Amino acid sequence: MDAKEIIVNLGERSYPVLVGSGCVNEIASYVRPTVKKVAIVTQESIGVDIETGKEQKTFYLPIGEHGKSIETIKELCSSWVNWGLTRSDVVIAVGGGMVTDVTAFAASIYHRGVAVINMPTSLLGMVDAAIGGKTGVNLPEGKNLVGTFWQPQAVICDIETLTTLPEKEWKCGYGEIAKYHFIGAGDLRGMELELQITECIKLKTDIVAQDEREGGKRAILNYGHTLAHALELENQFSLGHGEAVAVGIRYAAQVAFALGRIEESRVQYHEEVLNHFNLKYVLPSQVDAGRILALFERDKKAQDGITFVLDGENGVELVKVENQNILRNALEVIQ
Repeated sequence: MDAKEIIVNLGERSYPVLVGSGCVNEIASYVRPTVKKVAIVTQESIGVDIETGKEQKTFYLPIGEHGKSIETIKELCSSWVNWGLTRSDVVIAVGGGMVTDVTAFAASIYHRGVAVINMPTSLLGMVDAAIGGKTGVNLPEGKNLVGTFWQPQAVICDIETLTTLPEKEWKCGYGEIAKYHFIGAGDLRGMELELQITECIKLKTDIVAQDEREGGKRAILNYGHTLAHALELENQFSLGHGEAVAVGIRYAAQVAFALGRIEESRVQYHEEVLNHFNLKYVLPSQVDAGRILALFERDKKAQDGITFVLDGENGVELVKVENQNILRNALEVIQ
């Protein structure tokens, strides 16, 4: 096994992120000796076998974003109770971002908190969703509006699990990689996949170590996400998360340009990077601009009006946007 271990430095709650090929076989070494039961949470389509050397049972989540709900959390926790999972045991999430988000949220509230290990099997999960401790589920009113901060005990990123990803999931992952390109990871184009993943993880772990609860710098990890979350809801999740992020990144560049934060050449550079990763950045047809603007106000970053992470002379930062005409006009530009 050839793997690299990156530490998320959070004092007593620090944990490793292992990246490499074949590191699924190392997962047992991250299970504490005192653990008696291991609950493995996954989806039937994932097909990754985990061996921990402990008594273990697999629990399956529904396929699709509709399963990212309070009802799923209730059913999962009830299943754990019936099996006899205790606070001293551990839960292992095996799957994409939906699986790690739901599983970690359930773990954070089950018996007021049980340890969780994330094993992302999607590119998006490896570079973003499984790292940093943000958990959550959706409400009909918005994305990830109910959740907790619950840091995992470890994150295991086995590159070999990506070999069966469908094209849509690759694009979702590259949408997030494009985001990291703009928020400080440097030029990720032309790198081998494992190095791209590692560089994204290094940046995210550094940001999380500085701002665990998203009180400041961590907000930049939401670059492109304000429109993305609205599009996901408006289009009933026909767009994958990373696909929506790509559109959101181009939109954020347009808003920044309209506000005089960046030049037109910088907008064009955004398009060049998105094109490199073969990402579309045109607004889906039949989008209701009024509905999108209303969803902006429900975004979890919104505290005193609509806020966006926008590019500028000092890099990306959180900006309050009061002029809704700018937001509406920017939507027209990317149609």
